[in-house]
Amino acid sequence: MRDHLELVRDALLQLRKVADTGDPATLAGSLREAEAQAAEARRLTSGFDWSLLERVPVAGDGATVVRVLSETAAELTDVLGDVREIGAGLLTGATHSVTKLRKLLSDLDTAAPVLQSAVTRLQDARSRLAATPASSNVTQVDEARTTVLREMDELKGKLDAAATAATLLPAMLGRDGPRRYFLAFQTNAESRGTGGLVGAFGILEAEHGHIHVQQLASNAELPLTSTPVADLGPDYLHRYGPGAARLLSVSNLSPHFPYAATIWTGLWERRTGQRLDGAIATDPVGLSYLLRLIGPVTLPSGEKVTADNVVDLTERVAYARYQDQAERKQFLIGLAGTVSKAMTHSLSDPAKALPVLSQLVADHRLQIWSRRPDEQRLLAETPLSGELTTSPGPFAGLVVNNSAGGKLDYYLDRSVDYQLEPCYGGQRFSRVRITLRNDVPRGTLPDYVTGRLDYPDRPTAVGANRLWVSLYAGVGARLYSVQMDGRATSVDEEKERSHPIYSKMIELPPRQSRTLEFTLVEPYSNQPPQVPVQPLARPQHTTITQSPGGCIP
Repeated sequence: MRDHLELVRDALLQLRKVADTGDPATLAGSLREAEAQAAEARRLTSGFDWSLLERVPVAGDGATVVRVLSETAAELTDVLGDVREIGAGLLTGATHSVTKLRKLLSDLDTAAPVLQSAVTRLQDARSRLAATPASSNVTQVDEARTTVLREMDELKGKLDAAATAATLLPAMLGRDGPRRYFLAFQTNAESRGTGGLVGAFGILEAEHGHIHVQQLASNAELPLTSTPVADLGPDYLHRYGPGAARLLSVSNLSPHFPYAATIWTGLWERRTGQRLDGAIATDPVGLSYLLRLIGPVTLPSGEKVTADNVVDLTERVAYARYQDQAERKQFLIGLAGTVSKAMTHSLSDPAKALPVLSQLVADHRLQIWSRRPDEQRLLAETPLSGELTTSPGPFAGLVVNNSAGGKLDYYLDRSVDYQLEPCYGGQRFSRVRITLRNDVPRGTLPDYVTGRLDYPDRPTAVGANRLWVSLYAGVGARLYSVQMDGRATSVDEEKERSHPIYSKMIELPPRQSRTLEFTLVEPYSNQPPQVPVQPLARPQHTTITQSPGGCIP
């Protein structure tokens, strides 16, 4: 049995190479080797003698798992062979014009049904393997089964994302006619629920593969409206007030990106009478990812902007360099325009673009909303949508909104520790520990960065910050107790998209930390815990500890 298992292992190692490589020649060679090994493993485990072995007490379970592992490896090689055939042209990028993406859109149209079929076949193969005994009394077999299930989940995620992209991109990039999107550049030095304050925006136009950004402007170009531009329900109104649907600067307090996108497109329509097809958002960290793909760009002033300096340049240096805020906004608009122009050229090489775009999506540095319900349903199944899920399951989402009006969130450090205790009688305790640190440096910073708009006349330490801190708990959870810095405290309790929310306004002195500790009672679920990360300037440190086993009656 060990020899057969090693054949399967070797085949699956080759399949990992197939999944990870972007080079067509390497992909073809790895796939041929994996096919040969998987075919041999399947041949050796599909005969009459092997079927007898599966009926032997104790050893039979292990034999069954090895057979299904062999069948899984063979199915995977077949699936990836189909994917390779439709993907080779996409990966080489040889047929795609630098200035036009028409051929790419056509190729994606062809790829979409093949990728969707691959996802379905992969899911079926995974289900067959998952139905085999989890414990066969053979350690190597059990470890191999666990590893393959995990690898299949990862591969399915990649293929699922590729299938969704291949289905959505042609239409959303104007295959069937022009599309126009609100393009928001978020400044996460001043935090908002979806990332940061919208400092600048533009209108992205796409038609038959031609992409360009026009009408770049500062947030001042969308003034306060007399009435809300969207009705997002009573929970939204109660939590954020009517002003959130009237003013761009507070339009994205909620972490649910479709709310912000609906308001942004509504504000544009109210001002211009033009109805947009959707909205897209990114931030300086997202621009740094794009600059890894594009390479350095040169501004009209001659200054070079790179992946290494763009975040610091836009979220720290620019505030010190420009005392006139109109000049600073023009600088940022010019930078965004330069990167946007260079980006449309770089998309013509998918082999280079796809890894960068994948990281953008995984880190929530790119969020997209479509006005068309069929497209939005597909987007909702991906991280691109920025949706606050309503699905049940363990959930601990930290959301901070800047309430001081400064730009100190560039220096904000965050950590979330989520501990799930054993379950009894359908419920369990969980503990969420949130630590926030204001890591503002010593020395003088511009008044625009440290200034307070919340209480401008109240004496506060220079560099102190004020944050509206919210914990989004799992659907059906309830608060048992809460402490701040080790002492009992109170929080406001609200609800959004079925999630209970526990919020507190926190003053964060310079170079100091505050810690909130929540104890929750959660309904049991076998779903994996979710800890979504708000895309701010600095990464969030997250730890999840879950007690093993199911729920004890």
